[in-house]
Amino acid sequence: MLLRFVIGILFFTTLIFAKTINIACSANVSYAIPTLQKEFNKIYPNIKTRIILGSSGKLTAQISNGAPYDIFLSANMKYPNALYENKIAISKPVIYAQGTLAIFSKNQRSFRDKIQLLKSMLVKRIAIANPKTAPYGVATFEALKNANILDEIKDKIIYGESISQTVAYTTMVADVGIVAKSSLYSSQLKKYHKNVHWIELDKTLYSPINQGMVILKNANDIKNYKEVKAFYDFVLSKKGKNILKKFGYQIP
Repeated sequence: MLLRFVIGILFFTTLIFAKTINIACSANVSYAIPTLQKEFNKIYPNIKTRIILGSSGKLTAQISNGAPYDIFLSANMKYPNALYENKIAISKPVIYAQGTLAIFSKNQRSFRDKIQLLKSMLVKRIAIANPKTAPYGVATFEALKNANILDEIKDKIIYGESISQTVAYTTMVADVGIVAKSSLYSSQLKKYHKNVHWIELDKTLYSPINQGMVILKNANDIKNYKEVKAFYDFVLSKKGKNILKKFGYQIP
């Protein structure tokens, strides 16, 4: 009875002193973020992390309109830089990872023709992220233009609001999708294999996808900067970088 009482007191005390930080993440990070959370909480068990996922553009609009997020992991540097210039971010944007693109199909395919595969008559629908809201969509459009196939395939394209929605479209309704390579290392997609269901898109076709991170003004306003900085530092630590590498990211 006494032991239960002591355990109860310890649990209640932990809840009192635990702080929650709100982390806004671009959709491509959704595959790596559970592992980052798990390993972070092994070091900081009293810091709770609440994840808000979405396209980088929509998350930036929410932050600009007062959403109470403490830290932002974007799929590019454009949005964090804008938040910093507008004094909504209080830390200078840093590149925490570089994303890469992959051509993915739920069915086995020959990838001999690489990106030119998209011109095939057998490929009737192609899922890509919307360049208006998702940086991975911008990179995809750039690759299609540089490969000189955009005009030829534009009528086949269906748009996902974010890269995670693009993955969903690829597995459900599209014949082929251009997705974040990181998604293909997730538990949901590990049954799909390189050179059988997917290949990495030639990096020379698009600019590096530099993913940016910033601490937001809200962290200071609610006085949990210390906890937010702990997560920020963890992402940039050797352990955090190794986790990101395992999910297909490049570390600059």
